[in-house]
Amino acid sequence: MPTETAPLRILITGGAGFIGSHFSERMVARGHAVIALDNFNDYYDPAVKRRNVRALTERGGDAYRLVEGDILDTAAVDAIFSEHRIDAVVHLAARAGVRPSIQEPALYQRVNVEGTANLLEAAVKHGTGRFLFASSSSVYGANAKVPFSESDAVDGPLSPYASSKRAGELLAYTYHALYGLPVHCLRFFTVYGPRQRPDMAIHKFTRLIDEGREIPLFGDGTSRRDYTFYSDIMDGMEKSLERCRGYAIYNLGESSTIELRDLIRLIEERLGKKANIKRLPDQPGDVPVTFADVSKAVRDLDYAPKTPVEEGIRAFVDWYRQTTGK
Repeated sequence: MPTETAPLRILITGGAGFIGSHFSERMVARGHAVIALDNFNDYYDPAVKRRNVRALTERGGDAYRLVEGDILDTAAVDAIFSEHRIDAVVHLAARAGVRPSIQEPALYQRVNVEGTANLLEAAVKHGTGRFLFASSSSVYGANAKVPFSESDAVDGPLSPYASSKRAGELLAYTYHALYGLPVHCLRFFTVYGPRQRPDMAIHKFTRLIDEGREIPLFGDGTSRRDYTFYSDIMDGMEKSLERCRGYAIYNLGESSTIELRDLIRLIEERLGKKANIKRLPDQPGDVPVTFADVSKAVRDLDYAPKTPVEEGIRAFVDWYRQTTGK
């Protein structure tokens, strides 16, 4: 399938976050124009997100514009589409996290489902040509079959977050079926790297081990995750954006797993410090394993993840040290 080189005007929601800021930089570097929409909520310190996009906001020019707004504000969303000729939407904005969603299920439903519907409606109304939706490996629930394939049944989500992401995929299909909107739903598998959210395991463990504080270990440490380095995710997103036709769901993962206790060991080795582990029971909503079958993305998108977790952890810890001055 051929790729495209014509410049696009891209709306990136959640554009100041971990993935959004990196993808904004990549798209601007490729010659595209980016409108980044972010509401800078207090899920974590908004100053972190402002640092993420500082280089882009300071460069000036027409290639990048940061808009502070909320995807639940239909008037604000419509104004963006009315003011700009939006060629593509990359929808990353969401309330994130499995455990917090159990505490605030209604909030997750509003932002992740209603907000997605608002963007799909605006995209159709204004003739936007393609739509990428950031889904999650959490939709697979406690799937007994590994690795997880896009053809697997996903009718057993274990958290409101997972349910909201599956609902977003279904809404996206509806808008494709009704209006012909080209949509790719990308199921991310535990993305990590520089700028990762501070509540995510790799960032949190690195910080706590470095500070000599206890790290919470839920379960016996044998749970396995498919950790995906951010640059591999960027590659998959870029290819998906170029080739977005029809409706499709793709796994974007590293397609390998590591046990939690071995992940901690890698962080310890790079920091040169031992972890002080506090063992805790399994948490509701957690799953024992995530493992991506990426053969569909390899076939359709030429997806080729190339960063093993050992290399990715080294890069992350080095970034952490650089940003903290330690």
